[in-house]
Amino acid sequence: MSTPVTPEIHEAVASALKTLTARTAALTWEDLPEDIRIRAARVFCDDLASMVVAGAEPELAALREGLARVAGVAEASVLDGSRPVLRMDRYSAALANGSAADWAELDGGYRAVVCHAALYCIPALLAEGEASGATLREMLLALVAGYETVARVAHAFSFPGLVLHPHGGLATVGAAAAVAKLRGVDAETAFKAITTAATLCLPGPFNHAVSGALIRNIWPGLCAQNGIRAVDWAPVGLTGSPWSLTEVFADIFGGETRAEALTEGLGEDWKIAGGYHKMHACCQYAHSTVEAVLKATSGRGIAASEVAGIEVATHWKGRKLDRPQPETSLAAKFSIQHIAVSTLLKGHAGASAFDRASLSDPDMVALRERVKISAYPQELPWPNDRPALVRITLKSGEILEGECLSAPGGADQPFSDEAITGKILGNLSAWPAAENGIRAILALDPTRLSAPWAETLAELTA
Repeated sequence: MSTPVTPEIHEAVASALKTLTARTAALTWEDLPEDIRIRAARVFCDDLASMVVAGAEPELAALREGLARVAGVAEASVLDGSRPVLRMDRYSAALANGSAADWAELDGGYRAVVCHAALYCIPALLAEGEASGATLREMLLALVAGYETVARVAHAFSFPGLVLHPHGGLATVGAAAAVAKLRGVDAETAFKAITTAATLCLPGPFNHAVSGALIRNIWPGLCAQNGIRAVDWAPVGLTGSPWSLTEVFADIFGGETRAEALTEGLGEDWKIAGGYHKMHACCQYAHSTVEAVLKATSGRGIAASEVAGIEVATHWKGRKLDRPQPETSLAAKFSIQHIAVSTLLKGHAGASAFDRASLSDPDMVALRERVKISAYPQELPWPNDRPALVRITLKSGEILEGECLSAPGGADQPFSDEAITGKILGNLSAWPAAENGIRAILALDPTRLSAPWAETLAELTA
């Protein structure tokens, strides 16, 4: 158990969080640089599409069915691609959408620390924004504020190894910060909502992703619901304490605290600019492995019968993804063995590379056992801190090698506008009428920004 932090550290974090919430409470759309506005729209659309594409998953369908039986007033949409669109109370919709948002493992993340900041904001914003009649401009501004808050909290508390999964530990904070901004509460109320949200987080083990425990996918949904509740309760005095953030993340979870991370570069270093997008439907720690396999094969088709073995030398976070025979599609997305083999045999790491059939495919089962994971020869600084070197040995004696120091998609190697738009539209195939609306959002069309989100959503799902 960690040593409790001193009162001085508790006070320093509380003071820094108050400075941060004062800044975000006062933030206006006009305060945002144009590139940050564009970035917010892109992140919003990408994570929205990554949510919709998972709608057909049977476990999610069962979750929605159960929620529908007990849901309250129909005020927010469940975005699963179905028609007519299923509507529930905002809390149930946030739970349903948040649980779908990370299912396909195509949502973006924040590269500097272990944090999917947009995922922690958007499900709550979608539900609250539709229920309250908010405009898209208001929702994008709230996304920036929520992203800024939860990313800075992630910087302020660092944890040894990969023990606490951020989807449970951080998502309630992001949801509360975003909804507080959308509702326009004052800085003191936002501070109380965020500190309260810290006490409503989930201590989810990181290894649940690697083992394939599907409850991991539900954490963002539960946290979205809890984040909205934290904002509900703050004005009526149902709150935590000013020290709740450190009492939870430092005293209980054992995080190393750095209070200044909450305020340094505030207003200049926009955290949303440091995010990444994903084209591969698996853990980002393994994207360099995917890229290295693709470089090694250079488009050449390789049959399982030709392969003697595969060696993957990668960074320490990648080496945690060690599960040669994953039992679920989630575990497959967090298995270096499956990721390397599926990329080799299928030529990609898209959603179909992790379907149920791939788990028991005889060729893949056998070949996964011939994957060896080792340490990359050296620890490299950002942005090359997640490298992979892959060596594929064929039975003929031929050796194919590929290396990737930093997978594309982050701030150092961003995808083109066309690539991101193509991904978004591809994931929204269930919404055939969505293209014009999505392109208008990405272009920050003034008419679209000033319209209620509910109106825009109705057009997207028509």
